[in-house]
Amino acid sequence: MIKRELDEKLIQQLKEKMDEGLLPQWVITDPDIYELEKEKVFGKTWQFLAHETELKEPGNYVTRWMVNDPILLVRDSKDEIKAYLNSCTHRGTQLCTADRGKKKTFSCPYHGWSYNLDGKLIGIVAGNKVYGEEMCKDEWGLRKVPRVESYQGMIFGCLDPEAEPLEDYLGEMKWYFDMMLGRSDGGMEVIGLPQRWVAKANWKSTAENFAADPYHVQTTHRSTVEMGISPEDPLYAGYGHQVVMKNAHGINVITSKTGRSRTEFQGMPKEMWPMFQRNLSAEQADILERVTVFVGGVYPNLSFVSPVHGTEGHLHNYLNFRVWRPLGPDKVEVWCWFMIDKTAPEEYKADAYRGYLGSFGPTGTLEQDDTETWARIVEVSGASMMRDKELNYNNLSNYLMGFSHVKQDESFPGPGVAYPTTYCDALARRMHEHWLDLLIADTSVKEEIK
Repeated sequence: MIKRELDEKLIQQLKEKMDEGLLPQWVITDPDIYELEKEKVFGKTWQFLAHETELKEPGNYVTRWMVNDPILLVRDSKDEIKAYLNSCTHRGTQLCTADRGKKKTFSCPYHGWSYNLDGKLIGIVAGNKVYGEEMCKDEWGLRKVPRVESYQGMIFGCLDPEAEPLEDYLGEMKWYFDMMLGRSDGGMEVIGLPQRWVAKANWKSTAENFAADPYHVQTTHRSTVEMGISPEDPLYAGYGHQVVMKNAHGINVITSKTGRSRTEFQGMPKEMWPMFQRNLSAEQADILERVTVFVGGVYPNLSFVSPVHGTEGHLHNYLNFRVWRPLGPDKVEVWCWFMIDKTAPEEYKADAYRGYLGSFGPTGTLEQDDTETWARIVEVSGASMMRDKELNYNNLSNYLMGFSHVKQDESFPGPGVAYPTTYCDALARRMHEHWLDLLIADTSVKEEIK
């Protein structure tokens, strides 16, 4: 029997530990916790589905997932984006299995029921003979995803019809997305298909790794230092700011020891710089000019990185979006998109794409480093001795970690709570606190533990 909610004693224990900057390791891969997460975390939050440039024309479609829910995303005849449960209303068969394509109608391979781009049932094999003329087809259309909204070309879905609007959910993160996605005329575009692969990992670890943990870079990605790709300075990924936002979203704005990047505007072509300055506020343009890497996440399972990477000594910038789709407490399916400015020169786009493939995806050097570490976490987290073992997230207040008092930098020009280093546990702790808030929402003990 799956637990439908945590008991009061356990919640109190978790709350007390997390107030100390500690997280019991067993919660990472506990199967009962995972069942609760599917309902109370992923059933209530906005999740990234696609970018609008993947659906350029009416009839274009892609198939995606929101954890266990199969999603059919289409651009209809009115040029609007629609999202449906990818399941025939007749006997429940998965309606469309292709990753993407272009169609006017979707026909079920089981009994041949067919639907148009508006999700309406328009065809039934031998319908009058089997069901009679009295059958009302309007009652058997595809089920719509309760909420579908877009921001800066990014399409999100939510299973909770009562959820706050997407723009409210994103909150302060919109300011940073405007900087990364809205800097160019025409915005960004997806090039190629999203890469997909399965990794032995828990979604909380992968989301935290990207959104909140530049501290791992110097050790986990040591090979890039040894090859001369990354600086030898052990603090190089720590320079800049970690910014904590509403709903446990966050971003790391990584610069350098001098506060400036060695490549202005992340190495984008110089002729594009005036366009960036025109499309951004003075504060956004200043940050973009000085930053080396943006890396962060939208809770619960969207991560992004905008680095300066390359091959054969040539550095290029791009934007990598990734979704950590849980397949269980110890397994995720990774979805990985490459995006770049539509107005960038074609040669630059091609070179940046090669740099992306060399760094990320199943064959990327950085990706292979991370997946090994994630696997090692889940391999040990189910052990008996883990029931009283705790993970450390207290460098904000623990002088032994080297930062006796990491306080907010109120001079940082962007929204959110900014800390003057990215080697900081502030965002990770906020992610875990929000995770617990979601798990205990609508329970009888919620008010008692506050």
